[in-house]
Amino acid sequence: MNIVKKLLEKDNYNLQELTTLLKTEGEERRLLYARAAEIKAQHVGRKVYYRGLVEFSNVCGKNCHYCGIRRNNRNLTRYNLGDREILDAVKFAYDNRYASVVLQSGEIESPGFTDRIEKLLMGIKKTSNNELGITISLGEQTDDVYRRWFSAGAHRYLLRIETSSRKLYRKIHPDDGRHDFDRRLECLRSLKDLGYQTGTGIMVGLPFQTIEDIAADIIFMRDFDIDMVGLGPYIEHRDTPLYQYRDQLIPPEERFHLAMKVIALLRIIMKDINIAAATAMQAIDPLGREKALMAGANVIMPNITPGKYRDSYKLYENKPCTDEEAEDCTSCLEARIHMAGDEIGYGEWGDSKHYPRRRGNDEPVSGQR
Repeated sequence: MNIVKKLLEKDNYNLQELTTLLKTEGEERRLLYARAAEIKAQHVGRKVYYRGLVEFSNVCGKNCHYCGIRRNNRNLTRYNLGDREILDAVKFAYDNRYASVVLQSGEIESPGFTDRIEKLLMGIKKTSNNELGITISLGEQTDDVYRRWFSAGAHRYLLRIETSSRKLYRKIHPDDGRHDFDRRLECLRSLKDLGYQTGTGIMVGLPFQTIEDIAADIIFMRDFDIDMVGLGPYIEHRDTPLYQYRDQLIPPEERFHLAMKVIALLRIIMKDINIAAATAMQAIDPLGREKALMAGANVIMPNITPGKYRDSYKLYENKPCTDEEAEDCTSCLEARIHMAGDEIGYGEWGDSKHYPRRRGNDEPVSGQR
């Protein structure tokens, strides 16, 4: 206990210290969460910012061993929302003062896909009188594509590394030339250089993953100087190659608390970044997203995808809220956030406070409605 208390007086850690803190249980773990909550209140406040999530297509060109929408999964109904359906969902976010939306899909690289996203981004700006903030999470692309999308109105990009370990990365992706660790890093660097608020994240509790791997992931995110994080516990999917290792996984509750500890440590170390309370947290614990907010997260992503498609965008099993519509999600999350002791930043983009500091600019990059 004395060692942990002493460590929590610091605000940065080496690999060994992170490993020690990731192993905390009981009262020590509670102290870790309390310290993260204190830093959250001091540096980003008690507001939670909405990102209306549109999962507009489960068509994917990648074949990651952990993902339910992987290219080779034949037990899946593929879908691709029409532009009008996407813009209608965006209009719902705008009318309900979410202030920001997220466009997410499987990873596709093609001129047609590039053109479509560019037009959609301009359509979102038009639909919202240029008032909605836009995050996109559309995988690896060329510099030119990222530049076009940035010019069209996207200003945040989430590209999860999933693991910063090359060795583990190779184990959870096929060796087919389309899943390259170095290219993933190059894309993250390009996004930063082009001016995006850049986010990444990991899965916690993967097969073959060690506590030291997770500690190294935290150091990677710190040293890469990211602006935002999306992470959650690994949850297996029966139609993936990694499912065969399900008996080797740590129990779901342990994965949940391990993810919570990563959130808390990132808040302590990177005080002013944005951290999302991922839906995967709720897949293990019914109060998972609230608990993540209390341990340092400050962003939540209400799913505004039309309900009839949600069950087909299952990256993992037991995904919550697939039988709801956007209106259900809104009222439910509002109650959950107040339960966590936070308030909702309606009408505010809630950009990463870290971003202007990283760019050497004290001016905010966006406003609010």
